Amino acid sequence: MQMKKMRSQKPHNQRTDSTKDSILNNSLLHSIAKWSVSTFLLITMDTKSVEAENGSEFKAHMFSSSSELLQKLQEKWSSVKKKPYPAMYSSIFGGIILDPAMMVIPIDDHMVHRGHGVFDTAIILNGYLYELDVHLDRFLRSAVSARISSPFPRSTLRSILVQLTAASQCKKGTLRFWLTAGPGDFLLSPAGCPTSAFYAVVIDDDFSQCKEGVKVITSSIPMKPRLFATVKNVNYLPNVLAKMEAEDKGASASIWIDEDGYVAEGPNVNVAFITHDKELVLPFFDKILSGCTAKRLLELAPKLVEQGRLKSVKTANLTVDEAKGAAEMMYVGSTLPLLPITVWDEQPIGDGNVGELTMALSDLLWEDMVAGPETQRHCVSYDQ
Repeated sequence: MQMKKMRSQKPHNQRTDSTKDSILNNSLLHSIAKWSVSTFLLITMDTKSVEAENGSEFKAHMFSSSSELLQKLQEKWSSVKKKPYPAMYSSIFGGIILDPAMMVIPIDDHMVHRGHGVFDTAIILNGYLYELDVHLDRFLRSAVSARISSPFPRSTLRSILVQLTAASQCKKGTLRFWLTAGPGDFLLSPAGCPTSAFYAVVIDDDFSQCKEGVKVITSSIPMKPRLFATVKNVNYLPNVLAKMEAEDKGASASIWIDEDGYVAEGPNVNVAFITHDKELVLPFFDKILSGCTAKRLLELAPKLVEQGRLKSVKTANLTVDEAKGAAEMMYVGSTLPLLPITVWDEQPIGDGNVGELTMALSDLLWEDMVAGPETQRHCVSYDQ
């Protein structure tokens, strides 16, 4: 991460050209790096020192020139044929970055050292952005809850995200974006931050429809309280620990139970159930994140009711015993779009096999991602 305070863009009401974004070429990026590195010393591990015998004095390497630092940053990527992150946008730099070595954010950004930031993620599939507007709307709601003002109006944020996707040339992956309190200092309050910051990155990811069942556990890690669970913020330590706990026990992920004993959600996904009466049930969203894919599932699932395959579709409170007694169970998330769950706490769900209705619902979502209406899919013009 970059360690120099960097001058931010002015808020959108002071900008004279908020819709024009430039792709920063390598020479400009090098100029930015030289400007930054000339005012600070970056300390890093000296490989030779690391290999020294135990007990010898460790000496950290000191970068005193921008050219040496740039060489070090680019060494990591020099042998990588396909870049996992083909493009990034930074309001701090004021444009789109194609060199992964320069995809950095200031270390004094309050998202880094205080966790004061929100984010969201949209899917790129076959050259289309899926549910971009739904994710962007939730993103801005999260920003309001976190008391972060955007440096741009919504229309400009959307334009930047579309331009970034086009510049990346990525046809399948994810588009992740952040709003932060911005760089300024290392204090708790963001009062010293001149303006907020907007970052986005395209992640090349060859995901596919999930068809194999997984095991889950009940997490012993306390879930977030309602205020934080319903906002998509960057404070993911409970989520990470819940995921690691599951992996330690040979499971794929975990399930959170709320303080009232009702099923809540997974570490970064919603959860859904098919009862033996063929009802699709998702937990209420009042204490958990309102999942975009989960809500789309609730919109599409009535098609199976019309076909007579499902009896009903609803949200409701489910106790652990009710949930474990379901006929089918699944995670619901953007890149899955449904992940069948066949075992929970070493207890089979239903007959322990991937459910027929789970896959029928998965097919509905996948078809919507691949060939859904224009309201759900934005075609990216890669030739611009």
